[in-house]
Amino acid sequence: MSNFVDSVRITAKAGNGGNGSTSFHREKYVMNGGPDGGDGGKGGDIVFFADENSHTLLDFRYKSKYTAENGGDGAANLCNGKNGANLVIKVPVGTVIRDDESGRILADMDEPGMEKILLKGGKGGWGNKHFATPTRQAPNFAKPGIKTAVRTLRMELKTIADVGLIGYPNVGKSSILRVVTSAKPKVGNYHFTTLTPNLGIVRRYGKDIVLADIPGLIEGAADGAGLGHDFLRHVERTRLLLHVVDISGSEGRDPIDDLDQINTELDHYGTLSELPQIIVCNKMDLPGAEENFRRMQTLGEGMGCPVFGVSAATHEGFDAVLDETAKMLETLPPILHYEAEEEPDEAAPAPNTFEIVMDGPVFEVVGPGMERLIDSVNFDDLESMNWFHRMLRKMGVIDALREKGAGEGSTVRIADMEFDFVE
Repeated sequence: MSNFVDSVRITAKAGNGGNGSTSFHREKYVMNGGPDGGDGGKGGDIVFFADENSHTLLDFRYKSKYTAENGGDGAANLCNGKNGANLVIKVPVGTVIRDDESGRILADMDEPGMEKILLKGGKGGWGNKHFATPTRQAPNFAKPGIKTAVRTLRMELKTIADVGLIGYPNVGKSSILRVVTSAKPKVGNYHFTTLTPNLGIVRRYGKDIVLADIPGLIEGAADGAGLGHDFLRHVERTRLLLHVVDISGSEGRDPIDDLDQINTELDHYGTLSELPQIIVCNKMDLPGAEENFRRMQTLGEGMGCPVFGVSAATHEGFDAVLDETAKMLETLPPILHYEAEEEPDEAAPAPNTFEIVMDGPVFEVVGPGMERLIDSVNFDDLESMNWFHRMLRKMGVIDALREKGAGEGSTVRIADMEFDFVE
């Protein structure tokens, strides 16, 4: 398996809130102490951190489930539960995080040291001290903590660079990166030597320019052929493309056809073909290069693209390319940032919403808050049961059951509990 992984799925779950405590003050010589149950602690958050020392998502292939710590339960003597510890997940700079089900962008971790809370821990439940009233001085019930859901997240690493070196495999992109920067990518005379994006920095006129040697692609890359999308996702952020061609045709291909084919693949993958390009004709030191170079200059004029001849073998021609690169970058927009997309209102139902569904003769009340309501009730305590009935009336559950046809003695189910409907 390659050590470079740029697309993974993980499951993440923030911590549950701790349960509130049902407790009463007990002290020598003190009769009938009041309620002193503490609140539950808040569950831990899931926090993502952009780590500049990380360059691959490989670790997530070996561990794909992440759960933050639950909040502690409340205790007697008004002792609140401990808040759960946050879970910090480190990802490479440039990682885009999406909700796997909807595809919605949750965060773009494109700045070193950036932190983002993506999943918030559940709130702790109230202890019974909160339920004391002048008429209910000894509440024998408390609220449970909020339980959190498991989310599936998709992470994609998109290289952050000003300039992307693109072109067919083996046209000399890695060699050019070695010549103009201090980067040391693997170089070899065979296809797909570069299997991961390599970054290098060149300083021009007092400003740093980040270049990325993007893995080569072939015809059909937009449909997944060759390195396919493993290549194309790393072009999306770049501001300028250096389109490298083997101008000598040393592998028997026409450089004009190579240029056209690569641009066709970019066009099939969104709007990548709209990125400005500089055509870099490599291997000018080989036979046949001069004639093809003149043809490429004519084509470049028609496309509105500057054309330069270079030789990575002899280190010639790069000053002009870098000058033009720096000049064009001065006028281009900054590196693409993916804005987080707001969750639609309808995706988060109100906690008190519910519906009545029939399971044979049983009237079942289902909704996001029903299970938590049941967990709040002490069915051995009369006051707790009275509170439960008042909550059902307040939420409109009793009226809804009556409208649905429930009558005296009908069976009603809420969560795992069944009751007889009483008018």
